[in-house]
Amino acid sequence: MWRHEVRRTGRAALLAPPLVAGLVVAVTLANGTAGAESEAMRNLFNSVEMAMPLVAGIGAASLIGRDPAAELHLTLPTPYRATLVRRLAIAVGWTALVAVLIVAVLVVTGWWARWPEAHGAFVGQLVWLAPTLWLAAAGFLAGAVFRGPAPASGLVAVLWILQQLFAGGWQEHQWSRLLYLFATTRGTVPGDWLANRLTLVATGVALGYAGWLLVGRAERLIGEEAE
Repeated sequence: MWRHEVRRTGRAALLAPPLVAGLVVAVTLANGTAGAESEAMRNLFNSVEMAMPLVAGIGAASLIGRDPAAELHLTLPTPYRATLVRRLAIAVGWTALVAVLIVAVLVVTGWWARWPEAHGAFVGQLVWLAPTLWLAAAGFLAGAVFRGPAPASGLVAVLWILQQLFAGGWQEHQWSRLLYLFATTRGTVPGDWLANRLTLVATGVALGYAGWLLVGRAERLIGEEAE
């Protein structure tokens, strides 16, 4: 069953994390000249805090609305919601595995400890975990609301781009600082980093729960997919 769900999760959700990681490595090797070590370290940190969350968010957003046999799930003992949650776990779990491998490279090379906001090897996992969880939950909820991968993925991309383009504006208010996805690589007010990470985790869980509630109405989702 899990092998089937891996196939149904989609090639994009499965191929994007290793392709992004490979691209980062390729860029790092291409810039492997003297004095480029700090740039390589920045590229790897950017990949875990910026690229992996975007990949997870778009992957989660694309799970709903493209199943050609979704109506058949109403006749099966397993609820359609459980099927979607399994696919979400596969998409996010695979992205998390790739992120952990990149973190391992940073730790082994010693670059992790040299980054000012790394916060240790344990708590520092919130560097990628918090924004990945938040964007994946937002994407899943958007998919449940819009009932289609295109608008849901578009919303995830817009949220990501807005935080990239208006980083300064997100630092002006405490509430927006707490919801800023890139507090490690783009910076935040001193002392707000941990609060930012924990807020992202908490609100991500809330968004995911809201999505879970919506996908429980299988007839609503299937009715859209059948159109």
